[in-house]
Amino acid sequence: MITEKAGAGEIARSGSAGGGPGHFAKFLLVGVLNTAVGYGLFAAFILADLGPPLALALATVLGVLFNFKSFGLLVFRNGDSRLLPRFVAVYAVQYVVNLMCLRWLASLGLSPLLAQLLLLPPLSLASFLLMRRLVFRARPGSPSGQPR
Repeated sequence: MITEKAGAGEIARSGSAGGGPGHFAKFLLVGVLNTAVGYGLFAAFILADLGPPLALALATVLGVLFNFKSFGLLVFRNGDSRLLPRFVAVYAVQYVVNLMCLRWLASLGLSPLLAQLLLLPPLSLASFLLMRRLVFRARPGSPSGQPR
């Protein structure tokens, strides 16, 4: 349920998939798509009377697979399946942080749907930074964004 968004400066410095404004626009569009898919899955599971932890787990697992292909191919131009373990590791960390924050906001009286909606921006930024630095990092001198 996590998406990847960041400031224009981070995208421009990335050097992956061309960098610059076109890469940033593509990144934002794919991020919106991933957010809609992930949040839609979470909402559907909540509305199906699954509890927030299970709804988040199912939405995350399905979202990870969708996001790996959409970001890998459309944004970073790298669909190398060997990167999936790193991608999944980042999502595992994000899941734990997300769940802790979701529980904290619920303890303050927020509904799970509103709490998750409020968590999207900060978790999205954190997710992008982790993906950029740990998953889709470019080899030194490689403008194509091929992994190390």
